[in-house]
Amino acid sequence: MSMPPRPVNRAAVERAVQDLIAALGLDPAEEPELEATPARVADLYAEIFSGLDSAALPEIARFPSSGDGLVVVRDLPFHSLCVHHFVPFFGRAHVAWLPGRSLMGISGAARIVDHYARRPQLQERMTRQIADHIERLLEPRGVAVVLEARHLCMEMRGIRRYGRVETRVVRGELAAPPFRDSLELGRGARR
Repeated sequence: MSMPPRPVNRAAVERAVQDLIAALGLDPAEEPELEATPARVADLYAEIFSGLDSAALPEIARFPSSGDGLVVVRDLPFHSLCVHHFVPFFGRAHVAWLPGRSLMGISGAARIVDHYARRPQLQERMTRQIADHIERLLEPRGVAVVLEARHLCMEMRGIRRYGRVETRVVRGELAAPPFRDSLELGRGARR
């Protein structure tokens, strides 16, 4: 059972940002650029957290399956916010599936990735959510999702080091030979 959409309380977001600005010792009277910041942040959060609305699932074109070859969509850029710090993480998604009963338009993979990126997120959970969605939608014989991302919570604070995090979900026939050993989604990609 899906949760009903949670409406964004814009006024509460604006008040919270005003409180944050004051708590940081900033004064909009001295820095007039801050005057509209609460409204801008409320607009930003409404957009980048639009994936929280369970009623706003992406519309995906589906077609009867006409073949059994592997479908791979690579290098789909995504941006999300780390649920721990509300700091961006971003990278590329690689999505593959072995058709079962149906196919989806190739833009469908990008729409699904975008939907799950638009919420406070963990990269590991996002990887699973994308795979789960494709399995529910297409009933494929196999699915694989690989996310490669940079996390600014690691680069801007704490250890302050660059690193790419890779998460993988591989299920069904793609988890078994011959695919298991040949599936190189994301490996060796250069940035």
